[in-house]
Amino acid sequence: MKPFIVATLFVIVAVQISCSQKQDEQSANQQKKISDQGVNIAYTDNGKGDTTLLFVHGWCINKSYWANQVSHFGRKYRVVTIDLPGFGQSGKNRTVWNAISYGRDVDSVISQLNLKNVVLIGHSMAGDIVLEAAVNAPEKVIGLVGVDNFKNVNNSAPSKKDTVAYEQAINQLKHNFKQTAFQYFNQDLFYKTTADSIKKRILADVAKADTAIATACIQLTDFDEVKKLIASGKKLYLINSDVTLTNSAGLRANRIPYQVKFIHAVGHFPMMEKPAEFNKALGEIIAGL
Repeated sequence: MKPFIVATLFVIVAVQISCSQKQDEQSANQQKKISDQGVNIAYTDNGKGDTTLLFVHGWCINKSYWANQVSHFGRKYRVVTIDLPGFGQSGKNRTVWNAISYGRDVDSVISQLNLKNVVLIGHSMAGDIVLEAAVNAPEKVIGLVGVDNFKNVNNSAPSKKDTVAYEQAINQLKHNFKQTAFQYFNQDLFYKTTADSIKKRILADVAKADTAIATACIQLTDFDEVKKLIASGKKLYLINSDVTLTNSAGLRANRIPYQVKFIHAVGHFPMMEKPAEFNKALGEIIAGL
């Protein structure tokens, strides 16, 4: 056999072995099951790096809403997204749906994927979830980022009027989930600049949500944000829409370090509505950690 033919065959075999190894690594990664006390947690795991960005979605949506961030930040960092139990492709086989239990889910992902130097990014209701996870894993979490949340952190209990209004809203969700939720999104969470395609996508996912779980996970609990923020020992970074007020008086009063970056003229979903601006803001936060 001629030398150049032998050399060519060696190259082909080497490439095939390399490709096979990469496929095996990808397959093993995709097949790895993550769970918390028997509940499956669906996730994506992309990119490499010493720092991990762990994105947690908000109410009634799922991990796919971070697609732009996965693509953008996956070039430099390890990027993990999850479906919270009860949503997306994750399991539903439990009965407790609050920030404490969800925080434990996030900690399970960190532990079972052996994540290091984790920046937790939580949208909407996931702000409390990533906060709980940060309190539980201080040695692994290096950053805490809220997305359009923590807009009125304070020590005071809700007024009787607010509590009654909230209970009425929960009862409406229990009796007519879709109509009540749609009204909430259209009136309070979408802005005049929010694209119709984004609205349709979100409302379609809301319509598919498990109504019992979705209602349970937003009911009032005794989760103390001030106490948890102090216990975390982390500076709180926020990327918020400037359409609704971010009242930081409570953060200042309790000497909680924080920084707010505003995305101008967007609704409740800045990571989708203005992804380039959102990614720039998040990139600046990460660079400063």
